[in-house]
Amino acid sequence: MAGLMTKLLLMAVQKPSKNGKLKVIKWLQKKKLLTSRVLCSRCGQKMKLTRNSKISDGYNWTGSLFEKSKISLPSWLTFIYRFSQGLHLRQIDMMQDRIARSSKTLSRMAKVLRKICTKAMKEYQKRRRQQMGGQQEFVVIDESNFRHKRKYGRGRASTTWRRRKWVFGMLGVKHNLRRPILRLVTRRSRNHLIPIIVKHVRPGTILISDEWRAYRGVLANMGYRHFTVNHSHWFVDPNTGAHSQHLERAWLSYKTRVWRLRGNRTEKMLKEHLTLIEWTNWLGERHRRGVLGRLFRDIYHQFPV
Repeated sequence: MAGLMTKLLLMAVQKPSKNGKLKVIKWLQKKKLLTSRVLCSRCGQKMKLTRNSKISDGYNWTGSLFEKSKISLPSWLTFIYRFSQGLHLRQIDMMQDRIARSSKTLSRMAKVLRKICTKAMKEYQKRRRQQMGGQQEFVVIDESNFRHKRKYGRGRASTTWRRRKWVFGMLGVKHNLRRPILRLVTRRSRNHLIPIIVKHVRPGTILISDEWRAYRGVLANMGYRHFTVNHSHWFVDPNTGAHSQHLERAWLSYKTRVWRLRGNRTEKMLKEHLTLIEWTNWLGERHRRGVLGRLFRDIYHQFPV
């Protein structure tokens, strides 16, 4: 990953000269994010690269991630790097770095990359069923409130969105590996939560939860080894040693990320951000070249050039 990241950052700071632009173009062609060969639809002959003065880079990248974008390729590369790192910089800072001129443009760029990751994660779920647990991986389950908080209590509050406020989380823990499954649920009832557990957690898995009534007396009868923690008395059960601190820490991290990016303003946006968290942990961090390498792979597969 270090080699890819270093090269990307080197391309991102290329001077806006003709040679500098060509270096970036050739590198992106090598990474298969830009096509290096286009045939004419009429005569079948190979087409030449022709400048277009209306576009910042001087070329129109039809069929790629950068098609019809007014943002330069180096700025796109900088943003892709920031996105792979979790967008820790504020939008105002990225505007000062001249990645884009407005927060609207930055939000649009983030939405494009988020959709790429969301689609890749959904395809993975269809192929692999996204199951966790087993003999070497225990699973912590819990629910948490991700509802949008209006600043100073101002702004419109949708009645529908107030009802859909609970996120049901399952965190698979295996040595240093953490894999979350996050689902938005309308209620924390047994009928809503148990089917999600059965779908994603293998029978025989150790499950750890609090003493919420939806789990009580059900999971053990379904083939799971269920341990509970009474949070009103202690954080770690003195008899079994069971605790939910893995997921409590994860909730803090996930909420901080979602709130920082204002990803809980609507139900649709929250679902996208929850899927992005899953993509990061299930696909990004497990890729041999890290999150950035996985992002490049998914861009290529969704924009084949």
